[in-house]
Amino acid sequence: MAKKLVIKVTAGADAPERCSQAFTVAAVAVASGVDVSLWLTGESSWFALPGRAAEFELPHAAPLPDLIDSILAAGRITLCTQCAARRDITEKDVIEGVRIAGAQVFVQEALGEETQALVY
Repeated sequence: MAKKLVIKVTAGADAPERCSQAFTVAAVAVASGVDVSLWLTGESSWFALPGRAAEFELPHAAPLPDLIDSILAAGRITLCTQCAARRDITEKDVIEGVRIAGAQVFVQEALGEETQALVY
């Protein structure tokens, strides 16, 4: 099993099942002791903002705010630099603990030793 997991989630409310799967896998991996880095891109970028995850609903899925809290407790959440800029989101706007970084950091993390990368 990979000791590190990098997950890029591109879906938001536009594809709720895919979005929820990404956050669920990230939270389960964190709970299992895996070093997790979750990247918010595309429509999932909005979940970097306070209160936005609470607006997300999917039957039979864990609440997104709870999953985010679980991930931030022992993992990392990063908002894509370009995605943030396209949505006029700045570092002062995001949930505490969420960083903004670009493709270079993503590639560095994804190509790390003993790392598995997933894209949803």
